[in-house]
Amino acid sequence: MDYKKTEAPLSTITYDKSKVEAPTQNIYEAIAIIAQRATQVGSDLKKELVDKLDEFATYNDSLEEVFENKEQIEVSKFYEKLPKPHAIAAEEWLEGKVYYRRATTEQE
Repeated sequence: MDYKKTEAPLSTITYDKSKVEAPTQNIYEAIAIIAQRATQVGSDLKKELVDKLDEFATYNDSLEEVFENKEQIEVSKFYEKLPKPHAIAAEEWLEGKVYYRRATTEQE
């Protein structure tokens, strides 16, 4: 998914409890699902950022020379300005874009 085009808020907002728990009828289950999705989003964003920053990596053993790369700084700033993973996950949950299922145990 393209996280750059999300409509998630950049700052903290208050969500309506009834809307959050509506799909599961259990607020704790809904929060657990959102938290798991936020972990997935966070790891995806981190992997994407590391891959982009590796393009600018220079491998030298000298600690005396430290180079500032303007493109690298711009990429880092761009990712800092994106909504946080929990905000993206909450927005996806409220829009019904998160797939979840309950693990059912069959009684024998």
